[in-house]
Amino acid sequence: MSFPIKKFLSYYKPYLGLFLSVLACAMITSAVTLVFPLLVRYITKDVLEGDLSTALSEVYWVGGLMLVLVAIQNIGNYFVDYKGHEIGARMESDLRHELFTHIQTLSFSFYDQAKTGQLMSRITNDLLLLSELYHHGPEDYIKYLVRFIGAFVILFYINAPLTIAVFCFLPFLGAFALYFNKRLNWAFRRNKERIGDVNAQVEDSLAGIRVVKSFANERIEIEKFQRANQRFLDSRKKTYQAEAYFYNGVETFIQLITVTVIIFGSAHIVNNTLDLADLITFMLYINFMIEPIQRLTHMSTQLQEGITGFQRFMEMMNRKPSIKNKPNAVTLSEVRGEIELKGVSFRYEDHLPPVLTNISLHVQSGEYVALVGPSGAGKTTLCSLIPRFYDVTDGEVRFDGIDVRDIDLASLRNHIGTVQQDVYLFAGTVMENIRYGNPTASDEEIVAAAIHANAHDFIMSLPQGYHSEIGQRGVKLSGGQKQRLSIARVFLKNPPVLILDEATSALDNESESIIKESLESLAKGRTTLVIAHRLSTIRNAGRIIVLTKDGIVEQGTHDALLARGGAYAQLYSKQFELV
Repeated sequence: MSFPIKKFLSYYKPYLGLFLSVLACAMITSAVTLVFPLLVRYITKDVLEGDLSTALSEVYWVGGLMLVLVAIQNIGNYFVDYKGHEIGARMESDLRHELFTHIQTLSFSFYDQAKTGQLMSRITNDLLLLSELYHHGPEDYIKYLVRFIGAFVILFYINAPLTIAVFCFLPFLGAFALYFNKRLNWAFRRNKERIGDVNAQVEDSLAGIRVVKSFANERIEIEKFQRANQRFLDSRKKTYQAEAYFYNGVETFIQLITVTVIIFGSAHIVNNTLDLADLITFMLYINFMIEPIQRLTHMSTQLQEGITGFQRFMEMMNRKPSIKNKPNAVTLSEVRGEIELKGVSFRYEDHLPPVLTNISLHVQSGEYVALVGPSGAGKTTLCSLIPRFYDVTDGEVRFDGIDVRDIDLASLRNHIGTVQQDVYLFAGTVMENIRYGNPTASDEEIVAAAIHANAHDFIMSLPQGYHSEIGQRGVKLSGGQKQRLSIARVFLKNPPVLILDEATSALDNESESIIKESLESLAKGRTTLVIAHRLSTIRNAGRIIVLTKDGIVEQGTHDALLARGGAYAQLYSKQFELV
């Protein structure tokens, strides 16, 4: 994957003035650092070997200048360190916001494949490392480049032949660094994938911890985690091996440069082409030249991790939602709630068999329709096509006579309410979770919605009432209580179309009775589609549709379908026998 340098640099734009100030300070502090060996050379060569009667005053003068330079250096370093990190943190925040916002736009098909732990790794770990590159990368490179070039110029001035001898090593050092940088880039990318797998395993295990403990399968989860953890360890070991080769190879080149300076420098002194003061100064500046090489090689880890993080960031940003608005999408107004499927076929992936084939169905405004049939017949899939969670493979779904692909997504989904069997509640209070149905609702409206959902009494029995914390996924509530909160949420949303996806199938009889009453209240005056597992709950449906793998095989009222003695009657009979 090529590195998108233009996109990478674009994130500096909001902070360009501050960023340039940081770079300027970094250059100044680096230039100041280069002055100190020259002042030492001036004292040892010009002052102490000159007129000693004035030497002391000159030493004081140079000492005062050094103190001024120390002050400039420390103030500059403080500004670079503080404001540079602030820029990195701001850019990290911008990137994280942009990535999270983009992920929110991706379609259901993306989340069918994605692992939560991998996504969390991209949002947190990758961007943290990337912010370090954004901050330290340009700042350190400009700082050490100034030192390197400055040291080279001064070294060349002191002794050109010796400087050229030192520079003969640099092409080999550069080729060595480029080779191992490629290996490190591959290794760091693999590390990020493996730590993402570890995060995914942790997230999956902890989310299902109650299932784990109910089956006493802690050992199985530990073994699964250990496999992912071991793969990450193996990846890290290979990374450290490549780093060891790289850093030790660079260190060897640096030692060879030092030995070369000592040998050839001593030879120049013997030949009277270099004095001791110049050799000492030369050695000091060699350190100034070598230090950037050492630092930049050690920074290669940061560079590679940052580049890999940005590449993974761009991989995610380049993912396009499969479901998106058309340029002139229609915004709904005065919704009736009429739904029509015309010759609808659907499959989740091109290589998978179809879930629905040539389904046609017309639901009138305000009609109460129940969908029944065996598992895997496509009932939930059919209902997922109405709010356009997925697009049909063939045919069309129409909402109030308009193809849903021509309707603005937010407008469409704002007019459809869904109550599912698997209720998801967010960590927070009861009131916050109900308000999710309408973020602008008042407290009074929330209480009214809870009353309609038969949830008010149990809410008031909680320690802090509507302000009670319910825990992650609502773990402090029973199944029936969570379901009533989800119904209250839809009451607050007040949509003209309602989809109930087996909303009572996992509840006990007492809870089911309460929920059934709440749902009947919710369905009044709305177009309602009910996916029913317990057929006793949909006896009063205006129309019951029997969906199998062969499509819609029957439809009618409960009594009419029983009298027909077909597929519905068989389903009802089997369920009655089981009871």
